[in-house]
Amino acid sequence: MLRRHFFLALAVGVVLLMLVAGGLKLFSGGKGDASGSPQAAAAGGKPGKGRGGPGGPRGEVPQVSLVSPGNRTFTERLELLGVAKGRQSVTLSAATTQLVSRVLFTPGQRVAKGQVLVELKTTEQDAALAQARAREVQARRAYERWRTLGEQGYASVAAVDQYDAAWKSARADVGAAEARLGDRVIRAPFSGVVGLSDIAPGAIINPGAAIVTLDDLSAVRVDFQVPDRFLSAVKEGQALTATVDAWPGARFEGRIIRLDTRIDERTRALTARSEFASPEGKLKPGMMLRVGVSQGVRTALALPESAVAVQGEGASVFVVVEEAGRMSVQQKPVVAGLRQDGWVEILEGVTPADRVVADGLNRIQSGQTVRPAGAPPTAGGQGGGAAPRRAG
Repeated sequence: MLRRHFFLALAVGVVLLMLVAGGLKLFSGGKGDASGSPQAAAAGGKPGKGRGGPGGPRGEVPQVSLVSPGNRTFTERLELLGVAKGRQSVTLSAATTQLVSRVLFTPGQRVAKGQVLVELKTTEQDAALAQARAREVQARRAYERWRTLGEQGYASVAAVDQYDAAWKSARADVGAAEARLGDRVIRAPFSGVVGLSDIAPGAIINPGAAIVTLDDLSAVRVDFQVPDRFLSAVKEGQALTATVDAWPGARFEGRIIRLDTRIDERTRALTARSEFASPEGKLKPGMMLRVGVSQGVRTALALPESAVAVQGEGASVFVVVEEAGRMSVQQKPVVAGLRQDGWVEILEGVTPADRVVADGLNRIQSGQTVRPAGAPPTAGGQGGGAAPRRAG
């Protein structure tokens, strides 16, 4: 019993000690905050050391690279969409229902004009041609005999003409039989590359059924629609450039080869047909191309795209201003024009004498102290003191 009371008293004593220690800690913490502890100093200390100081986070003055607006040549282009097609494209099919006898091509093969691609079964047509030729021989011999008799005066002119007509009819039957036999042979109508096909010997081909595609890929043809208000900007023989998403950064050169004679009444646009070289077969039929039509060249002030901040439909830049040995930035709205090759045309808002922050716009605010890249930090990490050295 005595031992149990001892342990109970010991536990109560430990609890009391913990309560006393917690109260002392709470009391001492309140005094420390009131007397200027590091936490209190961080919350309301000296300017330039906290988050909102003029030098940015932890009082650091950000380094920025500067650029001055300069003249650059811009080509004003009208960009239109078009779909690529082969210079010549066709889907080969049969003119009759028949079994496939032989397939003489492989998918992706380059073939020449007139080359045999598929042969159909010709047993019946071979027999019909042989029969027609036999009848033609018989009709020719009959005509020759009657012509001789007519020359000797033993046959009338009408009889000779009748056998002459029979011979000509037999020759026409031979031509028809040869044509039917030719329909069983599928040839390439022009030189090009055949596409994929599932045709195999023994398959039945129906009239109009696709056998294989054939495309002349020596160049691609692109038709695009030109709104009627831009008709003065296009003409036959005009040079063009085109880009595709499949080959970023690549530009393909072409020209307008034909303009349609009519404007579509529904779209108020004219169809222009262009032709582009396809080096290494990069352009494929069916690709979507962005065709650029040049409307003129002009020189204007320009800045890198990284120096222009876009907000909605407006744009702005950060211009460096130096006053009383302190270098800061001021945000100025600008009027932007064309964007080409990583540069932005600046129509209004800056002059060639201005120094503009070239990048890192998300790290600075208007009125903030900055120093050019490469300049030594100022004393205390703040904007005061000695004037920073200019870049360059």
